[in-house]
Amino acid sequence: METADQHNESEFSRNVFEMEKRKLKALREKKSGVWAGLGMFGMVGWSVTVPALLGAAAGIWLDRKFPQLFSWTLTLLMAGLLTGCVIGGYWVTKEDREMHKKN
Repeated sequence: METADQHNESEFSRNVFEMEKRKLKALREKKSGVWAGLGMFGMVGWSVTVPALLGAAAGIWLDRKFPQLFSWTLTLLMAGLLTGCVIGGYWVTKEDREMHKKN
């Protein structure tokens, strides 16, 4: 019969083994370096920024052409920001799936 200490020790050993496996794999592949991380950071940043700026620009144009009681600029800026966050989330999820698929 396995005691609680033996169970914790075997679980700890498994965790250490998994971490060691991931580290050795990262050392072999070299793709997941600083530049890959910065590239992903840039991809997510641009995918959030561009729709937000496009929404703001369209909102400014609509505010000038068709004035309303509400601000088109703020409305479309928020819509662009929300769209950008969804796109950024897609990229992060895709990269995470790809990373775990290799494991």
